[in-house]
Amino acid sequence: MAEGGKVLPRAMTRSRSFAPVADARARVLVLGSLPGRASLAQRQYYALPRNAFWRIMGELFGFAPDAPYERRLACLRDSRVALWDVCHSARRDGSLDSAIEHASVRANDFAAFFRKHPAIATICFNGATASRLYERLVLPALPAAIRERRSIVLPSTSPAHAARSHADKLRSWAEVRAAVGGGQ
Repeated sequence: MAEGGKVLPRAMTRSRSFAPVADARARVLVLGSLPGRASLAQRQYYALPRNAFWRIMGELFGFAPDAPYERRLACLRDSRVALWDVCHSARRDGSLDSAIEHASVRANDFAAFFRKHPAIATICFNGATASRLYERLVLPALPAAIRERRSIVLPSTSPAHAARSHADKLRSWAEVRAAVGGGQ
């Protein structure tokens, strides 16, 4: 509290994304927006247990969603799936995408990423916010050949987006497996 009994808003902290998970075999790039608090604390993509990302990926590509983190990452790479976030950094209070201060967003270096991973033919967005941020901040600066890559906006795996059932999300996310040619 400040003088006069007014409650001051909490200062937003600047969150930073992780390094991409990818190798030369990657055919699909899955993009989130920015790691949430649980992910930042554990230094792991999609660390919040109620987030359906690892459960869905496990069902699509045949690994245990509760396997050790490094094993899950290896399974994604073996399945030709790369993982990253649109935002390199941004200010956000909490973990919700809706709390990202859009004026503070700095995008990751996608031009360099795509030069290193030219086999990626499809970009899948984990929710509409990631897609909108990519379209606004990244796409205009990319070469035409990269801008023309296929993109798919998938339903967010966040527990904040519970309007769709797990089965419905899984059906939508099967696009990832289809885009890598069955995942194996």
